[in-house]
Amino acid sequence: MRVSLFVSCLVDAFWPDVGVGTVELLRRVGCEVEFDARQTCCGQPAYNTGYRDEARRVALCAIDVLAESSAEAIVVPSGSCAAMLKHSVGLFEEGDPAQDRARHVGERVHELSSFLVDVLGVTDVGARFDGKLVWHDACHGLRDLGIEDQPRALLRAVQGVELVEAQGDPTCCGFGGTFSVKQPEVSVAMLDQRLETLRASGADAIVSSDVSCLMQLSGRLQNSTGTAVPRALHLAEVLASTEAR
Repeated sequence: MRVSLFVSCLVDAFWPDVGVGTVELLRRVGCEVEFDARQTCCGQPAYNTGYRDEARRVALCAIDVLAESSAEAIVVPSGSCAAMLKHSVGLFEEGDPAQDRARHVGERVHELSSFLVDVLGVTDVGARFDGKLVWHDACHGLRDLGIEDQPRALLRAVQGVELVEAQGDPTCCGFGGTFSVKQPEVSVAMLDQRLETLRASGADAIVSSDVSCLMQLSGRLQNSTGTAVPRALHLAEVLASTEAR
């Protein structure tokens, strides 16, 4: 299958290993991967902050680039960006040609774990990673896209991994895009509550599918303890690994 990679802004700017790992992973499972360097932000930061007109203009740049691709699927290593692209059709008025392009793009968009499991029917990707891991359910992935079992199935199939669960219902890490900037005290309180349950699992690393959550979690770990233990890892980093770590 030929797929187009939408890498997301945070991966591009802060966590490029996730983009590299995603490409390696997709190629390993037999996909032909294309990446259009003209792609831009999906518009989510502006949209979540209430700037709908600005979000529409930003999103349209990404939509127009992705609409040109004839790839069968658009794969995104981020639940939040995938959700934004899927719902971008709502940014445009009925009858606007851009709405048709947005709909066509949205129908081909898949979050990484959902693409592997639900589209390709793959759970064992030939990965090897030694360690005890706990999964953090990112809000957009879990509550918007319904992604819960897919990443866990992938992690359980990784040789050397012991997957453990955090106790209690999954809660937000407190990032929420610009929410963490506008409401830092509330954001940190939510983060500390979530970290308490994740660390209590005894895992060596916290794994998630959104770099935004991982930046929030790892930043607090480093700030509060001086070391990033447990580590924060993206799902693609674990699945792309073929050596014990």
